[in-house]
Amino acid sequence: MTDSTPLFQPLTLGALTLPNRLVMAPLTRNRALDGNVPGPLTVTYYTQRASAGLIITEASPICPEGHGYPRTPGIHSAEQIAGWRAVTDSVHAAGGRIFMQLWHVGRISHPSLQPGGAAPVAPSALKPAGQVWTGSGLEDYVMPRALARDEFPAIVEAYRQAAINARDAGFDGVEVHGANGYLLDQFLRSSTNLRDDDYGGSLQNRARPLLEVVGAVTSVFGGDRVGVRLSPENRFNDISDADPQTTFTYVAVALRPFNLAYLHVLEGDMTGQPVTTPFDYPALKTAFGGCYMANCGYDRSRALAAVADGQADLIAFGRAFIANPDLPARLKADAPLTEADPKTFYSGEAHGYIDYPTLGAV
Repeated sequence: MTDSTPLFQPLTLGALTLPNRLVMAPLTRNRALDGNVPGPLTVTYYTQRASAGLIITEASPICPEGHGYPRTPGIHSAEQIAGWRAVTDSVHAAGGRIFMQLWHVGRISHPSLQPGGAAPVAPSALKPAGQVWTGSGLEDYVMPRALARDEFPAIVEAYRQAAINARDAGFDGVEVHGANGYLLDQFLRSSTNLRDDDYGGSLQNRARPLLEVVGAVTSVFGGDRVGVRLSPENRFNDISDADPQTTFTYVAVALRPFNLAYLHVLEGDMTGQPVTTPFDYPALKTAFGGCYMANCGYDRSRALAAVADGQADLIAFGRAFIANPDLPARLKADAPLTEADPKTFYSGEAHGYIDYPTLGAV
């Protein structure tokens, strides 16, 4: 594969120059230390993958109430900031670029994971189907508490402060997690937002929380160091929308004035359920008008074609980066890829985390 292949060519992304178009997708790994602090294993894990055009970290809760899984590293305490500073310093020393994904899970949590054992919060008091892993076993989701109208400004402020904390931790930028059935997606989708105030009802009102958060975060970093992640078709975490094409086209157009670094789109449904109405992703890319990052099941051939044909500017890889720390080199050489072990995605400490070999060590 020649250096002229677009997938392996540099790209100017806002304030950054990426050496290739391959992005390490955000991947929850549940390896944080006490206090949800990233530790030495996390430093090694991300540094091993510094050859990515861009690393996006695992989703990091913006506040104690934003946690929904055990051992997810946050960005709301001094200890967490210091832990992440060790990560960014090491990644930068290895020549990498790294964004933090900012996260609030909303109703996808459990009282055992919340401060004081409180109920999780959500746009509306609608209990999600399914169970959550609490660290000691699976528990049914509980009925969340609907946020009062006057509570949401504090959540927007928590996102702004988290962006400040990420900047202090040395990140090159941040990604706002507006996907996969978590809080901002819960506000956006018609199935989980039954409010009758100015944060519910009309599409404009349902999109307001995401746009307010993006405004707060870009006030810290500037738009060219901020990305947004969306998942129009994804029904993961018991969520859906009556008209996803209209909903997400509106959001893409509404994001234009922020002059974002990119729009990161999960193209498909993680649940494996059949899709009855195909979603027009090229139309979404056109509606946004800026750098478009595609994600979901891409392999080498699809990635090469998507970038060469202008269907995407960047391609995010998840499982492939877990098992192949030197993924850009492997893809460029069309070398075999190591298969990731799902049993160690969310546990195992060093095993299945930092012990996957590079190509030369296989």
